[in-house]
Amino acid sequence: MFYPGHGWALSSSGNFMDNDIDADEYIVTNTSSLSNVSAIHSALYTTARISPLSLTYYGLCLMKGNYTVSLLFAEIIFKSDRSFYSLGKRIFDVYIQDELVLKDFNIEEEAGGTGKPIVKNFTVVLTTHTLKIHFYWAGRGTTGIPARGMYGPIISAISVVPNFRPPIVVGKRNYLVVVVGAISAAIVIALMVLGILWRKGRLGGKNSVEKELRGLDLQTGIFSLRQIKAATKNFDTENKIGEGGFGCVYKGLLSDGTVIAVKQLSSKSKQGNREFVNEIGMISALQHPNLVKLYGCCVEGNQLLLVYEYMENNCLSRALFGKNATCKLKLNWPTRQKICLGIARGLAYLHEESRIKIVHRDIKTSNVLLDKDLNAKISDFGLAKLNEDDKTHISTRIAGTIGYMAPEYAMRGYLTDKADVYSFGVVALEIVSGKSNTNYRPSEDFVYLLDWAYVLRERGSLLELVDPDLGSEYSSEEAMVMLNVALLCTNASPTLRPTMSQVVSMLEGRTAVQDLLSDPGFSSMDSKFKALVNHFWQNPSQTLSMSTNGTVTDSASSNIEIEESRNR
Repeated sequence: MFYPGHGWALSSSGNFMDNDIDADEYIVTNTSSLSNVSAIHSALYTTARISPLSLTYYGLCLMKGNYTVSLLFAEIIFKSDRSFYSLGKRIFDVYIQDELVLKDFNIEEEAGGTGKPIVKNFTVVLTTHTLKIHFYWAGRGTTGIPARGMYGPIISAISVVPNFRPPIVVGKRNYLVVVVGAISAAIVIALMVLGILWRKGRLGGKNSVEKELRGLDLQTGIFSLRQIKAATKNFDTENKIGEGGFGCVYKGLLSDGTVIAVKQLSSKSKQGNREFVNEIGMISALQHPNLVKLYGCCVEGNQLLLVYEYMENNCLSRALFGKNATCKLKLNWPTRQKICLGIARGLAYLHEESRIKIVHRDIKTSNVLLDKDLNAKISDFGLAKLNEDDKTHISTRIAGTIGYMAPEYAMRGYLTDKADVYSFGVVALEIVSGKSNTNYRPSEDFVYLLDWAYVLRERGSLLELVDPDLGSEYSSEEAMVMLNVALLCTNASPTLRPTMSQVVSMLEGRTAVQDLLSDPGFSSMDSKFKALVNHFWQNPSQTLSMSTNGTVTDSASSNIEIEESRNR
């Protein structure tokens, strides 16, 4: 929460992703002339605050009563000309006191063009002493036109005027006059807010992550470093329970008895910093039984920390592929079914049910955690992407893990929710077989588990994939359903993969498993992709970076991030 001046506070969450800017600018300035506005009021529209996801203003210490709230908008980024600036489309929602007052609001359409001010007036009855005005980008409109980082809600000024006469309180030696939200005062406050924020953004000199997180509109807590150190016994190695791509994970105990997991991120990693901000912005707005719960975060000194609910049984990868009896769990068939269905339900929520549609981008067994009852919970949202309803796909840099990435995403950066469906199919095969897709090779003729599954399907002996540790303690009919669903999800064509809600329906037995519509093998792939696949599996411990001219280079890592060079 940031307090820009007396009586007002604001918070802003999110990060403009993929715009190649380390510290985003949240104050924009109008560079063209405004129409339909007087010279006196034009100053209100010269600057505006923009947010990538959520922007909330709080009017503090107001008297209870009836108010007129005026929201002043103008589209000062997009233009009505023949440039790319004319193609931009901004759509967002507005809430006052948590009630939706403007749905899919488009300033340009409402005002009749760009550079034209429009005022929206609302009557609000305050039953508390705080006014809350919330602007929320729900994933609609454009994100890359005219340039990346020009989407999200935008507001020029706010006016709050009481519809009653404020009382005068008489004391022994002084008079206290309570005047709330007069028009002139509101104008001054709005300009002061914009001016102070602009100056602080330029002169603050703080770490970029701290700037981005300073006003994060989280529905979670903020922890101090002292609390975290006390909970983890100063990050004692005995409390270390795992290590991710960007830091270690520790078990901790808060003073109220809550057991937590603390994800520690190195502040030296530039890419990690961006993912840290992204993970907080994404998961703080999500609540589902099959998503790991975020308790809060800590940004203090050089420490970047996320505080999660503690998962007693660690991750699915350790449970399935653990090298010793302590790590590896004996998962019976009903438990494997429950885990698989839980992952599917979590992804269905992200893709289709949550208010903001999200593509996870890194679904794998190590990013699925298990609680004390072995319920599956999806974690690690550092690579997640918002998915717009009116977009067929997202063109983005490629990031993920070898063996789990869909072919169209690995090669072209073509990202849809079907990329998560493909990854889920791989994970489902691993759950049934108890074998890792990246490490298991039945013979020299087959380079990975999915390849072997295709062959067994053609031979009509798909049940050979079932984990031998299960013995005969499983239903062959249910196993065939899970295996066929997995193969359907890993179809080479993204359009032929089911949605996650369809997957849930099939796993629950409400829908019959569809026939496999096409050969999901790699026979139709171009030579460049075949070469990449072969190189992946001949060098499973290496990362690949491939440019559009087909050049392949290596670097040591188990996770990959591939940047396709662009013709300029």
